[in-house]
Amino acid sequence: MAVTIDDVKRVAALARLDLSAPQEERLTAELGRILAYMEKLNELDTDGVEPTSHATPMAGVLRRDEAVPFDGRTELLAQAPDTRDGCFRVPRIIE
Repeated sequence: MAVTIDDVKRVAALARLDLSAPQEERLTAELGRILAYMEKLNELDTDGVEPTSHATPMAGVLRRDEAVPFDGRTELLAQAPDTRDGCFRVPRIIE
């Protein structure tokens, strides 16, 4: 599949890009090379190859989400300019 300058102009218009003539020609050539490479990759025999989301195996990379008590509430509230009933008090912003 060959990329034409009209294809590049159409994509540029959709992306709201104002390309000069030399840029259009360069992108036409670059996109053509990219698509040619993709065609070459499509020739590979991938039967029996499982799809992957990572290049290396990943298992148990996330810690368990567990609630832990926080003992610093008093110290945090002591730093606030205004508190009420154990909460931060801030100016009203919605009428």
